[in-house]
Amino acid sequence: MAATRHAHAVWEGDLLKGKGEVTLDSSGLGKFPVSWPARTDEEANGRTSPEELIAAAHSSCYNMAFSNILAKAGNPPTRLNTRADVTFVPGQGITGILLTVEGEVPGLDSDGFLAAAEDAKKNCPVSQALTGTTITLNAKLV
Repeated sequence: MAATRHAHAVWEGDLLKGKGEVTLDSSGLGKFPVSWPARTDEEANGRTSPEELIAAAHSSCYNMAFSNILAKAGNPPTRLNTRADVTFVPGQGITGILLTVEGEVPGLDSDGFLAAAEDAKKNCPVSQALTGTTITLNAKLV
């Protein structure tokens, strides 16, 4: 069964001084301010960016794919904690994504965990949508 989700963004002004707002329409979770400084400043200061939204999508999708792979192999996880770091360089774009996952998976050894973690990285739908971007993985069984 296919599902389509949607969000929309409104932008006012030029790139450097303008500002915008992204609205999560499908979920109704709200509106979030976006701006160029949110993409390039060290601190986001209460604003989001396309890269943060990609990081949220990637980390949650990765956890779903990973948990499914583990469960199908007979080792459902107790907990997966994944962080996605999306690096943006002005003038170049997104230059890489680092996925860092720690997992509690009873009955699984480190080698099995790492193999499943790599499989999830390769087969997560968001990873597949980001083909062409270097995605690296740090995985640790805890």
